[in-house]
Amino acid sequence: MNLALPALVPALPALGAAATLAVGKKAPGLARPLAIVPVAVSAVLALVVALQLGTGQALDAATRLTPTGGPDIALALHLDGFSSLISVLVGLVATCVQVYSTAYLRKDPRYPSYAALVSLFTAAMFLVVYSGDLIVLLVGWEVMGICSYFLIGHHWETEDARSASLKAFLVTKLGDVPFLFGIFLLGADAGSFRIPDVLAAATDGRLGHPTLIALLLLAGVAGKSAQFPLHTWLPDAMAGPTPVSALIHAATMVAAGIYLVARLLPVFLLSGAALVVLAVMAAVTMIGSALCALAQDDLKRVLAYSTVGQLGYMAGALATGDREASVFHLVSHGAFKALLFLAAGVVIHAAHTNSISAMSRIPGLRKRVPDAYWTMGIALVALVGLPPFSGFFSKEAVLTAAEHAANGEALTNGLGPASAVPEAAGWIVLISAGLTALLTAAYATRLFLVSFHSPQAGGAQAAGASQAGASQAAVPQAVASAAGHEAGAPYSPELDEADPATAEPPAMRWPLWVLAIPTMGFGVAGLRSDWLPALLDGGSLRPSAVTAVIGTGLAVVGVLAAYGAWRSATARLATGRPAPADAGRVPEQAGAPAAEVIVADPGRTLLGPLFGPARHGFGVDRLYHALFVRPVTAAARLVRFLDREVVETYVRGSGAGANLLGRAVRLAQTGNAQTYLSALLAGVVLLAVLVAV
Repeated sequence: MNLALPALVPALPALGAAATLAVGKKAPGLARPLAIVPVAVSAVLALVVALQLGTGQALDAATRLTPTGGPDIALALHLDGFSSLISVLVGLVATCVQVYSTAYLRKDPRYPSYAALVSLFTAAMFLVVYSGDLIVLLVGWEVMGICSYFLIGHHWETEDARSASLKAFLVTKLGDVPFLFGIFLLGADAGSFRIPDVLAAATDGRLGHPTLIALLLLAGVAGKSAQFPLHTWLPDAMAGPTPVSALIHAATMVAAGIYLVARLLPVFLLSGAALVVLAVMAAVTMIGSALCALAQDDLKRVLAYSTVGQLGYMAGALATGDREASVFHLVSHGAFKALLFLAAGVVIHAAHTNSISAMSRIPGLRKRVPDAYWTMGIALVALVGLPPFSGFFSKEAVLTAAEHAANGEALTNGLGPASAVPEAAGWIVLISAGLTALLTAAYATRLFLVSFHSPQAGGAQAAGASQAGASQAAVPQAVASAAGHEAGAPYSPELDEADPATAEPPAMRWPLWVLAIPTMGFGVAGLRSDWLPALLDGGSLRPSAVTAVIGTGLAVVGVLAAYGAWRSATARLATGRPAPADAGRVPEQAGAPAAEVIVADPGRTLLGPLFGPARHGFGVDRLYHALFVRPVTAAARLVRFLDREVVETYVRGSGAGANLLGRAVRLAQTGNAQTYLSALLAGVVLLAVLVAV
């Protein structure tokens, strides 16, 4: 293989970013082609590299960048089935996002800088995937972090975007500090930062501190991949533009942590304690985020919590020793979650609101956005994990891996002995993943029914027709009246970049169907001829009969439970009976001053007393605010007081003393020689007396 091909994959988006920043303001017409073409070419080259590399092959190449007095830093390339598969996913999603953004942000004056940052972010992710050196990988890791800061805060004129970008940056940096020490310690133990050398050292048992290294690396993974306890930044990051969420929070940055653990899994297999910690972290993340998703009113926050939970699935698979299942779910999830975010952008464009309770009051919304309606339905079925969509096969692969680990037969695929994975880790992941499958089906069904099939929309449509006499005017009127979200619910508003009365352009529609193809067919295509397992570690990814039946059964139970709760809530609306709690009332922003609409929300019925805590993330943000933010703020105030009132007082005092001394000396300078002579003589006499005495 010509090494220029994989080298161009990250280089082209980086060059496109530089060109877009250089000419985007002066020649706005060039910004869009400079944003799309380099990323699209990189996607094609990534596919070509994957095809040329083939299955079961690996390629390593390196050149030393600089001596360090210890392990050298090398510009290294490491290609195998894992990097090939993920690079194709990154290229596909990034290209769809760039095309989609040309329409979604077509009137945004800061589009050139936005497009340049997306291209740079894509280049950084390619660098992480292709890098064969941990220090170079760290460079891509940090570039993604700073790009996400700017992209989440793209609408910096709003307080939500500013605070969300700062929170994302600080929380991920909190994990990156121990992550950096973990990389240094790993390089010191292995004698090299080259990934093949590190894996060889792990296989030979030459790592002196495997548990400490694994735990330090897990801190960075928890921050970047939004795992408990560093998951709180991701839901707030929805204040950024929706295409950013499709790229960063589906297929790239949040997947980087999972990819790193998969790449270094032999290191983690040396520490059973680290695997149990990873399993517990994944279990808490999965269940907690699924409960939170079931209570959210903001469409994008539902998808954000869903992303956190699905990343928990991937982390759980890694905790059971099966990186094949983890990466399989990573790629499958990257496709259908990017589709969900982009389809959500179309729905938000049409409804002019993120609130699903407000969308429930819009007549004919699903007819207004048929492409988004059908593709979102496809992606939600994949998220639930029903056959034959890709999510079914990848989710069942995770459950199968957990089942084998729980029985002491972990599917490590030759990376380490099966006994290296504690059975406790398998049971933790298996039970939590099963419960998460049930909750995932419930919140996905709730999202689809409340957004598109609420009976309130039908009633509003009939009322609008009778009052206005023209059904064509009902949609804009309903859109205007539905802008309000449910009172007290967390909400991440995004500046509206489009006129809701204007139909979505093709650039916002055809990427949905492009992503729908792998969402529907990736699992069947990958396992039918077993080329996907052959591309990875060569193990089996076919679901076992037991887990397939149990996993699918739990998903069906979740769908039926959410549907039954929704029918119950809609029946109460039809009979005029009140909802179970007054908090379910949503004030209208138009119409009669005192008019209120009761939302038919199955989440309130299913969660019961947990609904309020789940809606606010079980108070984790408030806990962190009390434990960390308030003490740090108080310490900052104390430092400010000491600096302003104590240190500066001494500084001002010394200056004032010198000034007063200068004035006193100046008063003594009269210019009279007789006065000077008298003072001199008085001094001589005084000295003589003192000497004599």
